[in-house]
Amino acid sequence: MNSIINFEIELDLQVERRRAAVEFIKLISDLWYDNNIELVLFRNQLLDKNVSEILSLTEYAKEFVQKPISIFDMVAIAKSIRDLNLPPAKLDVGKLAYTYHLVHKGDLGEFVAHKLKDAKKSNGFKPKDVVLYGFGRIGRLLARELMSKTGKGKQMRLRAIVIRGELTPIVLEKRAAMLRNDSVHGDFRGSVKINFKRKALIINGITVHVITANKPEEIDYTQYGIENALVIDNTGAFRNKEALGRHLKAKGVGKVLLTAPGDGVPNIVYGVNQKKYNPAEVDIFSAASCTTNAITPILKAVNDTLGVKNGHLETIHAYTNDQNLVDNMHKKYRRGRAAALNMVITETGAGQAVAKALPELVGKLTSNAIRVPVPNGSLAILNLNLHSKTTKEDINAIMKKYALEGDLVEQIRYSLSNELVSSDIIGTSEPSIYDSDATIVSKDGKNAILYIWYDNEYGYSHQVIRLARYISQVRRYTYY
Repeated sequence: MNSIINFEIELDLQVERRRAAVEFIKLISDLWYDNNIELVLFRNQLLDKNVSEILSLTEYAKEFVQKPISIFDMVAIAKSIRDLNLPPAKLDVGKLAYTYHLVHKGDLGEFVAHKLKDAKKSNGFKPKDVVLYGFGRIGRLLARELMSKTGKGKQMRLRAIVIRGELTPIVLEKRAAMLRNDSVHGDFRGSVKINFKRKALIINGITVHVITANKPEEIDYTQYGIENALVIDNTGAFRNKEALGRHLKAKGVGKVLLTAPGDGVPNIVYGVNQKKYNPAEVDIFSAASCTTNAITPILKAVNDTLGVKNGHLETIHAYTNDQNLVDNMHKKYRRGRAAALNMVITETGAGQAVAKALPELVGKLTSNAIRVPVPNGSLAILNLNLHSKTTKEDINAIMKKYALEGDLVEQIRYSLSNELVSSDIIGTSEPSIYDSDATIVSKDGKNAILYIWYDNEYGYSHQVIRLARYISQVRRYTYY
């Protein structure tokens, strides 16, 4: 009889949770579209999530911080934020709930108001026009994210996409189709139509011009109403300061961001070294590589706390477009063999590239890569010799702290699962996913082997957008 009563109680509670999740979803949407306030839950995006996804994320938050966080807490905090009438902001309701439960006294609304009191002091900024130069894997993911987060257009506004070759109705439709559907990341949660007369994609009802050009300096963006734009170069064709500077010769361009390692320009891993460069003084930036963005936050956390003597990086990387689908000639060794059938040893410059963001690690890391037959989702294995002794429990505690608070909360996700595999991390916005269960520490405590997963497309794209906001000086007030 008791089991029947308990089951009925569980059903009632489940209904109440789901009703609360529905209310929470409306609050999330209203805050975003009315006030340009984005709510996240321990950096997990909440906008456009369904009820089950919201409840799943809430359970993750509860397990992550070991506090009784509930969907009812989320609703109460969101209502308190709504009532404060704040300027544009990005606020972590999970961190607010966690911090409140640490104190666990006083009125929740007053607590939220106190924690966010500095939000109203944040300075205003002008929206930034964005041009995607190239429309490949990274370019399309950037377009998806930019258009999903346009809101009232108060931050970054995607205005144009530049491609090579002749633009015909068929080409435009093919470009639209590639944006709508993706074999790895699924369908775009929005509408994509074409208007060939205007030579544009209409994404979520917003016109995005499609421009054809072979030389970046020949484009006049001002004729499309684009001024002082940030050009995000996804082509990989221009890698050094001189070549990238050609973008700045075009009318209507103010800044350039390369989505690859660059020569003679600042290589930035957002969260680690962006503050060393003033966007008011620097015009060309590089977002480094996906692997560099995955390992650098982890290496900074380890080096700052335990010290890194030296080490080796091995990346188990998804195959990429530069490899062959079937065996054929290739300018690089081994990459000519069929990508979906072989593990391929190849080189990576990530070990050296880390030093551009963390100069204290110059000459301390060797690196290599193995391309494997998966289309996305990669793994970096860090074998590190340390200055200070540690244990698995201690190094996990360090990484959990960095994932929860400080400058790297957007970069490091702490995984609690001992069943994690590569397909599970697809769609993760953090560039570094720390596998706490896989960590190995030697008996003498001086050597640690760390396993860092990363979505080499989606996670990297989010790092590019974070850096783009910094360069464009449209960063909102944030509470993490």
